[in-house]
Amino acid sequence: MFPLRDTVRSRSVPIVNYLIIATNVFIFFFEVSLGPVGLDRLIRAVALVPRSFVAHPGAGLATVFASMFLHAGWLHLIGNMWALFIFGDNVEDRMGHSRYLLFYLLSGLAAGIVDAYVQPFSSIPVVGASGAIAGVMGAYLVLYPTARVLTIVPLFFLPWLVDVPAIVFIGLWFLLQLVSGVASLTTAAGGVAFWAHVGGFLFGLLAVKLFAARPANRPFYRDEYYPW
Repeated sequence: MFPLRDTVRSRSVPIVNYLIIATNVFIFFFEVSLGPVGLDRLIRAVALVPRSFVAHPGAGLATVFASMFLHAGWLHLIGNMWALFIFGDNVEDRMGHSRYLLFYLLSGLAAGIVDAYVQPFSSIPVVGASGAIAGVMGAYLVLYPTARVLTIVPLFFLPWLVDVPAIVFIGLWFLLQLVSGVASLTTAAGGVAFWAHVGGFLFGLLAVKLFAARPANRPFYRDEYYPW
């Protein structure tokens, strides 16, 4: 399933969400400019490496935040930024700009820590914003439980557009991350950081109420549907 848009209109300009996306894109272009050798050096110097982090967690905190803004390729970047574009604006709308930024960074921090301690002997660098974005998706699920996501679903080799309840779309996504994460424990090969997704999502799910501080009487329709 691939999401195209959700059915909730943001009531404010998601400035922070746009800045996060722009920052990730800018840094990715910088990565590309380094060439393969330079990029490898950069990742080894600043990215999160679970084994090193577990050995020196205090010194490794900076690598968790650095990893949130590094990506392994165009598809990695586009997939992450598209998900953030769809779900992040509404979460920022409910939290406010400064709270949303703090929430996003803490989601990424939680994701990195969980991934490091689940695989404490891994020496493979972990990069990508997906752990932080997983936190945003967890928050979205709590704040907009009956929203819907227009999704491309491939059936019989043809793309179908389906309005999927957010709780189903995000729930299935999380289940896939959890199952894949458990399966990944049996191999030492690199790949997707499923446990970062799990950790970020659970943080977002549990911590969202501490950050969503909009007043209850705010003129806001939680699940407003609008056709394009």
